[in-house]
Amino acid sequence: MVVAHLPSSATDIRELATMVEREGHPDRLLAAECDVTQWRDCENVVNTAIKHFGAVHGIVNNAGIGMQNIGNVLIGKRKVFYEVDAEAWCRAIDVNVNGAFLMAKAVTPHLVAQRWGRIVNIETSFFTMMMDGFSPYGPSKAALESATVIWAKDLADTGVTVNALLPGGPANTRMIPDAEVRDRASLVQPKVMDAPIEWLLSSQSNGVTGRRIVAKEWDEKRLRAGDPSSVGTPAGW
Repeated sequence: MVVAHLPSSATDIRELATMVEREGHPDRLLAAECDVTQWRDCENVVNTAIKHFGAVHGIVNNAGIGMQNIGNVLIGKRKVFYEVDAEAWCRAIDVNVNGAFLMAKAVTPHLVAQRWGRIVNIETSFFTMMMDGFSPYGPSKAALESATVIWAKDLADTGVTVNALLPGGPANTRMIPDAEVRDRASLVQPKVMDAPIEWLLSSQSNGVTGRRIVAKEWDEKRLRAGDPSSVGTPAGW
């Protein structure tokens, strides 16, 4: 696994590396600095992955900027769109939309060439996309939802799938400030993302594309008993 990160995340990466080493798999993790808004960085991290592991099989577009540095997120009055700083708007769109595109653009030719690959876009609920005072995060994720649908159609019959995955509610991440939600157990825990990500990146999801999956509703038993292609709902509106 390759983790693309900004230099400011070095401490978090060291913690992750320590955890992986403790589990006895230090050779399975490669950390590479990358700003997803920079095309050369995206190209470099994909090429680094291929050089290190011999191939690349998929990507999880998880880089994102939320509302926590713009104003209130869940509690209190949020900023209306015209009160949002222009630079903050552009930066969020650049990371949440352009970053996902640039990483997908960098990796997809390799996936198509080998006739197998996975693109997973981390998104949000439709409610959040349209919630008052949630610019630019809501619009950026709506754009990524549209991209998921279009990319899935563009890659039909190539062996490369594109799907959207979302937690299913406010998640216990830095996007929700501690000051706004003291009881972190009331939030969707990040671990709910593990099983669907593993499934989407595996051969078990062959042929499943253009879908929107809610992580907190993930039901492995029901999935095994049904048609995998019906997992979640169609992405888009």
